[in-house]
Amino acid sequence: MTKSLFPFAALLALAAPAQAQDEAAPPSPGEIVAQAPGAEWTTIAPQDLLVMTLASAPDGTAREVVIQLMPAPFSQGWVGNIRTLARTEWYDGTAVNRVQDNYVVQWGDPNYDNPEAGGEAKALPANLAAVPENEYSARLDEPAIAKIRAYFETAASRVAPSDPDTLYRADPYARAHALFDGWPIAMTDDEPVAWPVHCYGMVGVGRGYSPDTGSGAELYTVIGHAPRHLDRNIALVGRVVEGMEHLSSLPRGSGALGFYTTEESAKRTPILSVRLASDLPEAERPAFEYLSTEGETFTRYAEARANRRDPFFIHPAGGADICNIPVPVRRMAD
Repeated sequence: MTKSLFPFAALLALAAPAQAQDEAAPPSPGEIVAQAPGAEWTTIAPQDLLVMTLASAPDGTAREVVIQLMPAPFSQGWVGNIRTLARTEWYDGTAVNRVQDNYVVQWGDPNYDNPEAGGEAKALPANLAAVPENEYSARLDEPAIAKIRAYFETAASRVAPSDPDTLYRADPYARAHALFDGWPIAMTDDEPVAWPVHCYGMVGVGRGYSPDTGSGAELYTVIGHAPRHLDRNIALVGRVVEGMEHLSSLPRGSGALGFYTTEESAKRTPILSVRLASDLPEAERPAFEYLSTEGETFTRYAEARANRRDPFFIHPAGGADICNIPVPVRRMAD
């Protein structure tokens, strides 16, 4: 059998340390993050931020959603298409067409792949890439493998469990899972192949039946329990870092899969514009940073998420799945 690339079954099912707790109430995960030094925060490049402006809410509230695009080596064909669609202003005038409770919000051209479509589909830019299915996963190079190994080993040394098997538990959807450059991923054990996973707020590419893989014109975000069965069956291209409430609170559709019926067409939320932050005037660019998943603060934060000891909790859970330890992201001060 091929030797395992990853010395433990999975990351982030963190067992409670055996030592006695201090009498003082331990800090909550949020308090740990708030104390993180500036050096442990990583700036997100403006070309990796997608700014989607929705029509104002019925009460006049402005609605803006900011999406961080997936970095290499994952889903780069689709990410490239999304940048092209944004730069050609293709998304402008499209709409949210599907809201399925505890599942996804989906947006794009109302006349494309929509059971209630009544018009001609919007023409796509001619230079979009056709991305093959094998790019739902990515083969990791040696530096990436070394980074993940170091991440496992660093977490183990800091938490110091009595039994490594209780610290690292198998992911039911994969051989192992980890956080890589701030993103949740899962992977095989026998060969260096990994893929991003469907956690809350992740953004994916709508598609039809195989071999269709979607272009990036139809996008969705997860608004419910993590649908991990979609991993490796559909492309993930980013995550919502701000404005999730403007999507998760939209009225649910009563049609198949949560699509709005003809009678519900007024429920569709128009999309006014979608732009890369790097293409906006500098004064209008949102700026964000995420807590490095390789730093000491994140290790303490992850352990605290898995073992809540702040006063409300009676029993530490003794573990957490990959989607229950979201990477902290914050807007940078002007």
